[in-house]
Amino acid sequence: MPITEVEGRRLKLSHLDRVLWPRTGATKAELLHYYAGVADALLPHARGRPVSFVRTPDGVDGQRFFQKRPPAGTPDWVTVSQTVRHSGEIMEQVEIDDLATLMWAGNLACVEIHTPQWRSAAPDVADRLVLDLDPGEGRTVVDCCRVALLLRDRLAEDGITAWPKTSGSKGLHLLAALRDADARAAGAYAKRVARELEERHGDRVVSTMAKADRTGRVFIDWSQNSASKTTAVPYTVRARATPTVSTPLSWDEVAAADDERELVFTIEDIPGRLAEAGDLLAGLLDPATAAALPG
Repeated sequence: MPITEVEGRRLKLSHLDRVLWPRTGATKAELLHYYAGVADALLPHARGRPVSFVRTPDGVDGQRFFQKRPPAGTPDWVTVSQTVRHSGEIMEQVEIDDLATLMWAGNLACVEIHTPQWRSAAPDVADRLVLDLDPGEGRTVVDCCRVALLLRDRLAEDGITAWPKTSGSKGLHLLAALRDADARAAGAYAKRVARELEERHGDRVVSTMAKADRTGRVFIDWSQNSASKTTAVPYTVRARATPTVSTPLSWDEVAAADDERELVFTIEDIPGRLAEAGDLLAGLLDPATAAALPG
């Protein structure tokens, strides 16, 4: 079993040649290589937040499971946060605060990384707003782009700046930085905006959960603002048939989109995008962009 040192931490790496994506042949070694290469961009978006993992130890075609609590054998140098949930339960979860922890998680085949819209230090305060755009039957991510532009402009009316990224699956995520927002108030605001869009553009937008209502329309999922929900972190790989990535976009890319294939990015695409444009979500991390919810 190879042993490597990352930032002074010794890691035992196992089964590096295991194929995690049979369709493309991508291995665990390639997953680790990808995460090491994008760590400088990914870590600031994950740091200080409890993470949940989607693990695929036998590959994406095998068993997968969603893990919130720290895996057995978690090293003592991995940051583990304790937060008190609304039920009074104390929840322990890993934080991915550094490269060593990211590599440790990747070695466990933690393919996907998800975080809530709050930080471990303040679980009742939302510092992120998220709107998840999911295409219903007969619609694609291109239709999500059209709705994203409407949402961007609607949020701007309230002084809120939105940044887009692909979900890495079928749709888009819009993210915004909030200032000292109550988590329940953030969810209520997201729901209100989604309902407004449905009222104005009911032929192409729906905000209700019933799948039967989504055919031919884009579903604006506002519920991920709930304190108990999580969202795919920027640059996370997804456990899809191919190693797609939740990829930050420019608004120019969103406006110009006319082919859904242009908005599918894999682990092979991201290093080049970062080298050319840097982190397109960097503004989300700037405290100056954080907005207060409208009164």
